[in-house]
Amino acid sequence: MLRRQFVAQLGASLLVTAPAWPQSVEPTIGFMSTRSAKDSARVITAFVKGLQEAGFDEGKNVSIEYKFAEGSLERLPEIANELVRSRVKLIVAVGGANSAMAAKAASATIPIVFVIGADPVKLGLAASLSRPGGNATGMTIFSAVLGPKRLELLRELVPRASVFAALTNPNTHEGRAQASDMSAAAQVLGLKLHLLEASDLEGIQRAFITLEQVKADALLVGSDPVFDVHRDKLVAMVAAAAIPAIFQFRDYAVAGGLMSYDPDIADAHRLAGIYVGRILKGAKVADLPIQQPIKFRLAINLKTAKTLRLEVPPALLLLADEVIE
Repeated sequence: MLRRQFVAQLGASLLVTAPAWPQSVEPTIGFMSTRSAKDSARVITAFVKGLQEAGFDEGKNVSIEYKFAEGSLERLPEIANELVRSRVKLIVAVGGANSAMAAKAASATIPIVFVIGADPVKLGLAASLSRPGGNATGMTIFSAVLGPKRLELLRELVPRASVFAALTNPNTHEGRAQASDMSAAAQVLGLKLHLLEASDLEGIQRAFITLEQVKADALLVGSDPVFDVHRDKLVAMVAAAAIPAIFQFRDYAVAGGLMSYDPDIADAHRLAGIYVGRILKGAKVADLPIQQPIKFRLAINLKTAKTLRLEVPPALLLLADEVIE
């Protein structure tokens, strides 16, 4: 379904569905994320905007309890259990599949709206994309499966490169899938690919030592909420290594990364906010289809390209949705 059709249907349903409780009562939403509060500012703004479009204003007729794991995956189960003990009406689980899985494990009855980068059906979060069938639905941006496409774009930017490296997190569902997908893609493209693994800042630092040892010509930084938490430091390490790199979100290119290829994560959170509003007004989670992105964006930082003495191919510039100068 096209996004504009989806949003139109949402708008129509909001006009005819009555709230499930008196307006004097503030339903509490539990918002849990693998990422940090600082890193999540843009997506939280989008989520709140979606809530407002659905007729809910934080502090007026809804309250939100925010919980952030700060990149520590082991904290997610306890965060989810804390929200359940707080008797929230609904849990929003974002920042990767680990967050959604922790929420699902904590409650089989509280409605869950997620934003993840993996396949929710394969993870057992839903029976199908069109009819989730349980207590969880939301948005899958499928960022994790874009690894092969990012590898192709990076190869187009540095066509003479023969040795590539990819940084992934072996402790996340998205990270494990990316490692497998990119290894297969590299084999098809005839490229030598070194897989580097990291699950925290110290691991990222060790990975860059290995990166220098393998003498890679280019780097692909995988989709991972832990990497997002350390985005600025990661971009700085890539700059210090003076290696062409592609990242998962536009935020990296804005922060100085060379290139990014991503779905619109902010809009995914806005749509999650609209879904939350629908559920608070009485919609059944099991009947709300899991949404997918219909547009992906390529951003190129020309200033960084110049620093690396890279000539960006005209064809790649034409493909770019945003050129940062």
